[in-house]
Amino acid sequence: MFSYKILGKTSIETLHKTFLDAFSDYQVKMDLPIWKFKQMLQRRGYVSEMSIGAFKSEMLVGFVLNGFRNWNGKSTVYDLGTGVTVEYRRQGITSNMLLNIKKELKEKQVEQYLLEVIKSNTSAVELYKKQGFEIQREFQCFHLDKNKYNPITTYMVEHVDKINLRQLTGFWDFEPSWQNSIDSISAIPEAFQYSIVRFDNNIVGYGIIDKKTGDIPQIAVNKDYRGKGIARSIITDMIKNTESHKISVLNVDEQSESTKNFLLQLGFEYSVSQYEMLLKI
Repeated sequence: MFSYKILGKTSIETLHKTFLDAFSDYQVKMDLPIWKFKQMLQRRGYVSEMSIGAFKSEMLVGFVLNGFRNWNGKSTVYDLGTGVTVEYRRQGITSNMLLNIKKELKEKQVEQYLLEVIKSNTSAVELYKKQGFEIQREFQCFHLDKNKYNPITTYMVEHVDKINLRQLTGFWDFEPSWQNSIDSISAIPEAFQYSIVRFDNNIVGYGIIDKKTGDIPQIAVNKDYRGKGIARSIITDMIKNTESHKISVLNVDEQSESTKNFLLQLGFEYSVSQYEMLLKI
């Protein structure tokens, strides 16, 4: 028998160990030392009191890790990781965890529940549909080997300590996903390098890259200044300023042809697609 408990008293070290066990055979290889796991939790707004675990004789064997924020004007919980260790799968644990946590969230008057799931993981997609989640958007993910990139700089790129991103949302072609949102960047501002191009002292393009992992949560150029090499100049600068040899742009809206084509032209390769799914609680 399994018991289901809120994760308020479960240590980060225990969560990390179980997370690695649960994702050991995941279709996207996980490189997740504990510092990166802690950063992931912080960036995505992890709240232990809104997260749940499945326990077998006090041993954590499954989890739903949730973040909490206001999302599009509604109180929203975001599933930043759900998993069950290999030997305890196919026993209904994930369904039971979701049923239990949905009750908790309803009591806490949370309005909606957001998650992402790999499109080709059909069993997970069907499980979430049975739980009432509906597909909102499709995302595509891209990666680049730093050593294969041809650096071109057309414009001078500056580094700044921070950017007022809320003033630059007009540059966007699509609303960033939860992990790439302004709130997620603001949760760990020191992790990122902020690169900008200015014309006449006005920002016309910007990019943000994780200094250690090579993840690019946002890159955008004013629509009136596109096609001039601004974004490429920013990408070239960011790639120089991350320790990672692998550069990632995750969760590009599938409908944004301009973003996808730009990345492919630079040498990025498509890696995987995800669905963004939402449940009204």
